[in-house]
Amino acid sequence: MVDKFVGTWKMVTSDNFDDYMRAIGVGFATRQVGNRTKPNLIVSTDDQGMVTLKTQSTFKTTEIKFKLNEEFDETTADDRKTKTVVTLDNGKLVQKQAWDGKESTVEREISDGKLIAKCIMGEVVAVRTYVKEA
Repeated sequence: MVDKFVGTWKMVTSDNFDDYMRAIGVGFATRQVGNRTKPNLIVSTDDQGMVTLKTQSTFKTTEIKFKLNEEFDETTADDRKTKTVVTLDNGKLVQKQAWDGKESTVEREISDGKLIAKCIMGEVVAVRTYVKEA
């Protein structure tokens, strides 16, 4: 269930994110801001099965709403227009983004009470770790 992801998560570490942003085609200036930003991730659900992922920082706030296993149009924080599908796979929330013949995946899982987000583009993997706010 998505329920274990619900809550407000504060980012505490981010490893290799610059390489990931470079791999997906983010420009230098945006990468500099992205590397300094420590966003909160707010996950919520509603009675209709909609899931909301809101990424909130002083720089930018983005929000996506979706139903599991249903493709939707996403505009990412770096302004890519993607076709995105989010699935639940072995307890992981797996977000697949496709654009311009490219594909990127964000795998989110709960491990030791932390939310671990792996951002994957080809051979490049960034790991961002979040802790739940009380």
